[in-house]
Amino acid sequence: MEPKSKTLKYVKKIAIWAIALYFTAGIVLYFVQDKLIFHPEVLPANYQYKFDIPFQELLIPVNKKVKLSAVLFKAERPRGMVLYFHGNSSNINRYAKVAPDFTRHGYDVLMMDYREFGKSTGRLTEAAMYEDALLMYKVARTRFAPWQIVIYGKSLGTGIAAQLASVRDCKRLLLETPYYSLSDVASEAAPIYPYSLLLEFNLPTNEYLPKVSAPVTIFHGTKDETVPYASGKKLDTLLKKGDEFVTIKGGKHNNLREYPHYREKLDSLLAQ
Repeated sequence: MEPKSKTLKYVKKIAIWAIALYFTAGIVLYFVQDKLIFHPEVLPANYQYKFDIPFQELLIPVNKKVKLSAVLFKAERPRGMVLYFHGNSSNINRYAKVAPDFTRHGYDVLMMDYREFGKSTGRLTEAAMYEDALLMYKVARTRFAPWQIVIYGKSLGTGIAAQLASVRDCKRLLLETPYYSLSDVASEAAPIYPYSLLLEFNLPTNEYLPKVSAPVTIFHGTKDETVPYASGKKLDTLLKKGDEFVTIKGGKHNNLREYPHYREKLDSLLAQ
């Protein structure tokens, strides 16, 4: 009896430590989630952008304390505008290289930095992301009609783009490497926590996509190491007639532009 008793005590002790570790790790995850999700690079207020194509820097006031930094890349003879919502790292400098993909088709490109990114100020929250995206749309509407506005989301920006397209009209919604929701991506990585309750940022693309009336095209690579292809593929079931899910075989998270299939499809969509 004594050996069994010792074994039982040992098992109980291990269970207590395991439970304590589980909750401790969960608490740590909760408080550091911003640093795990977002990797901004802050720029000084006097920083001067340098790009190879014509552009205009915009500083857009949200309120007395918050200003959004944005760059308008200019097409030679603009016939529309692309609202581009970028990924979770760095700032506009990292994503500016994609602007020519759109300007050569006659689209201006308005690209903003989220709060706490680049030269944008204010506290980053999910609600603020939606609010700021709507503000960018209003800027676009001062120049173009809804049928001339393309909303494009890359990675983190796909949830923001989908939400905006669900509440405002546009010509087309394009999503590159999207996720079903952030909690879905987190669950793929470590499925032991209730992320829908744990995460302050959820960005449920799956909830917004069915509300988008504009044509939708999704691009996702099968070797995506950041947002699993399986998470993005779940969105395929939510697409309406005429929408399209474009699979880039072998494509990773940040190299879809290197694939002819992606470039040809994007060119054909922008030429319409």
